[in-house]
Order: sequence, then structure tokens, then C-alpha cells
Amino acid sequence: MKKRYKFEVDCANCAAKVEAAVKKIDGVNDASVNFMAQKMTIDADDARFDEILKEVVAVAKKVEPDCELYL
Repeated sequence: MKKRYKFEVDCANCAAKVEAAVKKIDGVNDASVNFMAQKMTIDADDARFDEILKEVVAVAKKVEPDCELYL
């Protein structure tokens, strides 16, 4: 399942770090963060999508505490 969310992050470097961290999560097929559009696209396992999404939020906050993912 592929979904897009509004994702507020302060700088392009932070966006790249969050993207790299999210891609490492088990069950995530692909992820991209567009700093200019302030969007995050997540392609993950359908059966575990909600569980994976919670992990994405936790990982993003760990990498960049000031970021915000709007679900």
C-alpha cells in the first residue's frame, strides 16, 4: 500500500536523514520525503501498515524531534 502524508520538517538534510531511517524499517518497501512539498510517501506492507506507520512516526521523531507527520 502506498500513501502520502503532509510532513513538516525544517531542513533538506533532516528530510534526507528521516527518509533513510524510514527505509530501514522492516515492512517498508520504499519511502520518500520531499522537503520542498513537505510530503512523505510511504510504500509498505498492507497487512501491517498501521503498525509500520506508528514505527515511522517514532523513527522520524528520534531522527528529527521537531518534525511533524500529519496522519
